[in-house]
Parts: sequence; C-alpha cells; structure tokens
Amino acid sequence: MARAHKKTAKKHAAHRASHAAHHHKPANDDAPQLARRPLWQGNLRLSLVSCPIALYSATSRRGDISFHLLNPKTNNRIRMIPTDPDAGPVERADLVKGYEITKNHYVKVTAEELDSVRLETTRTLDIERFVDAATIDRLYWNDPFYILPADDSGLDAYGVIRDAMAGADRIALGRVVMHTRERLMAVEARGKGLVAWSLRMGDEVIAAEDAFDGIPDKKGDRQMIEIAEKIIAQQEGPFDPTGFEDRYEKALRELIRRKEKGEKIVTAEPVEESNVIDLMAALKQSLKGGGHKAEKTAPAKKRKAS
Repeated sequence: MARAHKKTAKKHAAHRASHAAHHHKPANDDAPQLARRPLWQGNLRLSLVSCPIALYSATSRRGDISFHLLNPKTNNRIRMIPTDPDAGPVERADLVKGYEITKNHYVKVTAEELDSVRLETTRTLDIERFVDAATIDRLYWNDPFYILPADDSGLDAYGVIRDAMAGADRIALGRVVMHTRERLMAVEARGKGLVAWSLRMGDEVIAAEDAFDGIPDKKGDRQMIEIAEKIIAQQEGPFDPTGFEDRYEKALRELIRRKEKGEKIVTAEPVEESNVIDLMAALKQSLKGGGHKAEKTAPAKKRKAS
C-alpha cells in the first residue's frame, strides 16, 4: 500500500512540474518559455521547515543561431571523435576523469569516488542567512532561476517561506550542488513564487582595485565632465528590455535567409575609425544630438527643480 502511494506521489509530482512549466504561456509565441525539465530538483529548507522544489532557468537561449561544422567537399556534418595521440580513436564510454597535478601527470578519479564526496546540498537548498540585497556587489550576481513547487504536499510550506521572505524584504542565501559544483544561491520572493540567482564565490571575482591598478589617478577636465553629465541627463529613462535587440543575431538571420534564396553575398570593406579625436568637440557635438542613439530611446525623465 505504501509503495503504491509513493508511486502515485511521484507521478503527481512529475505532472505538477510539467504543468507549472507550461501553465502560463506568453501571448507572443516567439517569447521564451520555461523548459520542460528542471535543472535541479530537491528540497528548499528554512530551519525545520522544508518543501520539495524544482529549479528552472529564468532565461532561454533557444532562439540563438548555432552553426555545425561541415566538410565542404561532401556537406556532411563533422563528428568529434575522442582520440588518443598514441592509441588513436577511443570509445567515449571507456574514458575516465583525471586531474593534472604536473605536466602530463594525472590523478584518476572514478564515478564512485566522486559520489563519496557528495554534499547534503546536492539534494537540499538550505537557507543559511538573510541579507540586504544592496550589500551584494553586482559583480557577484550570475544566472537567474525560478523556484517552483514540485509537489502539492509542499505548497503550504512553500507559501509560508515565500510570504515570510516578502515581509522581511531580505535576500536569502543558501547553497546547492548543480553541474558538479556547489553554488551560492540568492533567493527572493517575487509575486506568487520565488526567484533565485547563482552567486559567484569569493575566489571567482577579481578585485576591481587590482583590475584598475594600472589606470593613472587623474581627474578629468571639469568643463568636459559637466558636458558629459548633460549628455547623460538627455539620455535618462526607464529600463525597457524590448527597446534593445541582438542586432548581430538579426544580421545573421538575414544573411542565412539571403543565402538560402541563393543570393550572392558581397562583403563590405570595414570602416576604419581613428582613435585620435578632439574630445571637447566630440562632447559638444554629442550634446547637440550628434552621438549614437539607442534603437528605442526612452524619453528623458524630467528633473525636479531644486
């Protein structure tokens, strides 16, 4: 009886995850949609309260153009075959993982040995701390995810965690293992659900002070700065992602369309631009409206008189 109940619960959980992924479809058929399969499934835990969840990527690259390598003589797609420089082609299934300790000297690690160091975070996103979002440097923010309930049995706990976080107005920090790496996650309440971002670890971010160390400590010309500030004020506006598109991707699609129709493509000569400019003249010309414009420039916000 217990086994049958468990089987039914698993089936219901899978149905719920699939339903959650496709229940809210955008009006635009070309708009990105949630993937059918979650990237990770496990439990979200706040102290002694936990619920089963599924993690889905909040972004999609399905519309990106990708190319295959072809043999121009046969038009056949090239297969990448693992090759040993001494023994020749080898079966991928026979390969093992190895860590290079010195040049051409490796420590071999088996799948069983990798399993022996699995952490609890492999199956649990455990909330460890709550912080003010403003205290997280934007250099550390990485990829966004949607956290959805994976089972009806955890809906109450999911709602309690979500509503408590919304009231606290804080970002929750926890860790989870995805793609063989433990990742720091930032979780926040948003609408009816929870959103998470993977955060880079401390040893992954290069300190800005180190990156900018070679830049001379020199202040800009005050008059030029004032003109640049006026240009910035002219171009102020709200963030509207629909006002921007990948123009290179668009050009690639047009190129492919023309090639498919048999058109001959003529490559234009690149335009050479000189780096030697009169900075003050360029600033003044930009202020007059001679600079580069965004495709859909939002109207500038009116400044309140001080």
